[in-house]
Amino acid sequence: MSLTMTILMLICGWLAVAAAMLWGILRIARRHQHPVQSVSVAKADQPAARNATAH
Repeated sequence: MSLTMTILMLICGWLAVAAAMLWGILRIARRHQHPVQSVSVAKADQPAARNATAH
């Protein structure tokens, strides 16, 4: 096997591993997203404990 083919195969292997790792990380991140919830009215009516004790 020539030196050029060896270097080319190394680069292709690195790219394949990097693509597989990126795909796995993106898959995990997509599965662990938390849904965005709006603030409930009951929470909005109560003053925050941090602000009530700060004065």
